[in-house]
Amino acid sequence: MKGMMMMRPLKIADILEYAALAHPTSEIVSARTEGDIHRQSYEQTARRVRQLGHALRGLGIEPGDRVATLAWNGYRHFELYYAISGIGSVCHTINPRLAAEQLTYIVHHAADKLLFLDLTFVPIIERLKGELPADLRYVIMTDRAHMPENSLDALCYEELLEGQPEVMDWPEFPEDTAAGLCYTSGTTGHPKGTLYTQRSTVLHAMMIAVSLPGALQEGRKILPVVPLFHVNAWGLPYSAPLAGASLVMPGPHLDGASLFELMDKEQVYSAWGVPTVWLGLLAEIKKRDRLPLGFGDVVVGGSAAPRSMIEAFEDAGVNVCHAWGMTEMSPVGTQGNLPSYLQDAPREKRMALKAKQGRPVFGVDLKIVDEDGNRLPHDGQHSGILYVRGNTVTAGYYNNEEATREAFDDEGWFGTGDIATIDEHGFLTITDRAKDLIKSGGEWISSLDLENVVMSHPDVANCAVIAVPHPKWDERPLLIVVPEEGKKPAVSDLMDLLSEHFAKWQLPDDVVFVDALPLTATGKVSKLTLRRQFAEHVLPDAK
Repeated sequence: MKGMMMMRPLKIADILEYAALAHPTSEIVSARTEGDIHRQSYEQTARRVRQLGHALRGLGIEPGDRVATLAWNGYRHFELYYAISGIGSVCHTINPRLAAEQLTYIVHHAADKLLFLDLTFVPIIERLKGELPADLRYVIMTDRAHMPENSLDALCYEELLEGQPEVMDWPEFPEDTAAGLCYTSGTTGHPKGTLYTQRSTVLHAMMIAVSLPGALQEGRKILPVVPLFHVNAWGLPYSAPLAGASLVMPGPHLDGASLFELMDKEQVYSAWGVPTVWLGLLAEIKKRDRLPLGFGDVVVGGSAAPRSMIEAFEDAGVNVCHAWGMTEMSPVGTQGNLPSYLQDAPREKRMALKAKQGRPVFGVDLKIVDEDGNRLPHDGQHSGILYVRGNTVTAGYYNNEEATREAFDDEGWFGTGDIATIDEHGFLTITDRAKDLIKSGGEWISSLDLENVVMSHPDVANCAVIAVPHPKWDERPLLIVVPEEGKKPAVSDLMDLLSEHFAKWQLPDDVVFVDALPLTATGKVSKLTLRRQFAEHVLPDAK
């Protein structure tokens, strides 16, 4: 027997229309590329989004067309999220940190019709114009006063909105209509596209709002340092207006000092981003010997957060939510806020749990399997390959059947490529990426575990552990360290620290000091680049 309830399609545009009605004074504060600070409420934003929807139609953009963005976090980028999907088209966010070859590939692969770009990226696109589709049109996201001379024959964003109606009857379409397209930066081969639906995006927004109520509530201010071009800023452009939280957009300035100043001025409560960003902010907090005013919560994701970083924030009075997810998951899969029954646990237990990747959000199922695909128990001891499923998990890669076939098991679960344990309470621990495990003499060594211990040394600013070839053991660990400015830890001190936690055979065979670690397009440490860089490195006992 079926129930007797209305079946209304879930639509992204309804989120902003709701926010304009229910939270009209909550706002978007943006550090603009023009150099100033801009403010507008959700009610004002909704009016501009309707104007932009009309403008897109006037440019001939039709349902299903891909419209690309190359932009920092700001109110205009936010407006594009809603206007593009609102008329039934697909918002294709492009990561500007991609190599030129990857950027041009995804524009062609997505068959973009229109590209919106911030002032910062005009020179980049001018250089690549000859390699991009000949019929691609461009819009520069600024006003006429700041419109640069360019060779793109580009339109001006603000002029598109002028004279357009501020009312819009958003069209009706099935909730499985494509709404967003995001490509993984990948480590091998071409980037792969994840095509989100209206339904999956709205469900993800509700899931996150329910899972992180401390940050996502009316009256709070949230700083998305995670870019809008990186998996929809972890869903914040949708979950924040739904909950009534204000967004403070940092624009292009993501260094520790700039973030501190903006957070301090706006009294940001919660900030979301990758660990490399928070290393810079922590250094600035240490330099000023205080927190930014109002700062009480940080969400860390994208890669594993060192326990030393978590403890530094927690000891300063900032709650750390260690989350995990993937582009293919919309992206949030787990969140690390502790349940109420653990809030008063001893500090050591709380910090150990915070260092894990948290528990699944509603709607996401996890399993771990061995190399033969057999399910392993969730006992915190068995380690296996992590698979996921849910309404916000991709069912395949856009226009890439081969990658789709390789990504799913016989039960239809998506393979993450992570190695993990899951305990009886649902806490997930990512022990490594499958490709980053080090196999030495037939035994596995976790690079993440080694890195987390090294990061606790006060003279270490950042580090990475990779496998390098060894004539006897096949692979051995190499530790690559970025020292704190003006300091250089003794190798013996690092080894003594590691020896407290690991057996002798698990310790790195060599230590190399560098000025900086290479980063991926999403701000993670690029171990692929490090493996290439140190491919010929000869370990001391292999000479």
